[in-house]
Amino acid sequence: QVQLVESGGGLVQDGGSLRLSCAVSGRTLSNYAMAWFRQAPGKEREFVAAISRNGGSTDYVDSVKGRFSISRDNAKNTVYLQMNSLKPEDTAVYYCAADLKRLIYSTTRFARTYEYWGQGTQVTVSS
Repeated sequence: QVQLVESGGGLVQDGGSLRLSCAVSGRTLSNYAMAWFRQAPGKEREFVAAISRNGGSTDYVDSVKGRFSISRDNAKNTVYLQMNSLKPEDTAVYYCAADLKRLIYSTTRFARTYEYWGQGTQVTVSS
């Protein structure tokens, strides 16, 4: 059984930074492409960033390019999302997700392809 546990969320001021972590247990992290999604109140879940199994490929939604960075440490079975220059519109619950089917250099933005999800961590950016 694969479990994903997010941490690192919180309240931060406009322009601040946070680093989210996603700890994966139950299977070897290197078998999974990973991604972060977010969902704001009253809005649909949105793709944020993805990273391939070997970390060689990344993908970001346009609204976070240049501000967010996704990375992974397969030895620690952990995926990170470094968020800088945060804006109030980044306020949401952030979820990490794991996809077992991706080729080693591949990423995807489609939520339905991810088999495992964490419980989410709240990020609130105050203006």
